[in-house]
Amino acid sequence: MRADRLVATLLLMQARGRVTASELADELEISVATARRDLEALSAAGVPVYPQPGRGGGWSLIGGARTDLSGLSAPEAQALFLLAGPAASVSPEVKSALRKLVRALPDTFRADAQAAADAVVIDQSRWGDREKERPELLTVLQAGIVRRRKIRFGYAKRGAEPVERVVDPWGLVDKDDVWYLIAGTEKGQRTFRVDRMSGAEVSDLPAGRPDDFELSRAWEQVVDRVEQRRSGLDATVLIAERHLPILQDHFGRQSTVEETLDDGRVRVTVSAPVAWMIAQQLAGWGSTIEVLGPPSVQEELARIGAELVERYAAPVR
Repeated sequence: MRADRLVATLLLMQARGRVTASELADELEISVATARRDLEALSAAGVPVYPQPGRGGGWSLIGGARTDLSGLSAPEAQALFLLAGPAASVSPEVKSALRKLVRALPDTFRADAQAAADAVVIDQSRWGDREKERPELLTVLQAGIVRRRKIRFGYAKRGAEPVERVVDPWGLVDKDDVWYLIAGTEKGQRTFRVDRMSGAEVSDLPAGRPDDFELSRAWEQVVDRVEQRRSGLDATVLIAERHLPILQDHFGRQSTVEETLDDGRVRVTVSAPVAWMIAQQLAGWGSTIEVLGPPSVQEELARIGAELVERYAAPVR
């Protein structure tokens, strides 16, 4: 007997006051016999649920008792459905769970929660691209995280042969369509790219996890370390304010707005490990952008420009 189904049963009874086994079966997509057994099991377990025979009968909570399993306020319900709603467009399981929870919410919350759930749709494929498939290994990795069991897998660093690893799985992160596993090892916290894994399996060995571990905070630390390695050189540029969002999209965290000038342009600092990387990003902007320094970036831009002129300039007639 599944605990999640019993919870859903209680939520429905709380919302409606009284349900029949047939209604419960329709809502939870189970057989009438299973619904009746669940109701009887709740009653036998001491939950104040009782049957009322006859016309208009059904099952009710004694004295209108309320088993508040959601505890959601109206703003909390809307926030929950705004976050979970987009995932429902790509996950049948989330869609089914949201549908059940909407039905269990109080009437005053239900309309706003449903509207929030329907407010956003995620289309994972870009224009002209095929739909991206979810890595098969994620199911195994998630099972290890939830069950708190060590995971064994082969891992190949770039240009190297796979090596077997056994780790304590702590969490998964999706970054720009690349999945990462954050895990505990003998040498401390490590991050593994899922697309470099092979043959992952959940072991019977219990996995440890720090009591104060927070996945979002751990990922921020990973990002900070990566960004520090990427930001060895700064360059200062001037760009029209209307183009600023595009520049920021190119450089991400490696761009900082310094000030807006009287002529409407914005002074921005952009960063990369070396000068030629910055120059490559800026070369396509042409005269739309002005690079104030350092000289190494200006020289790289001049070199790129000269190469383009040599290759593509029209011959003199």
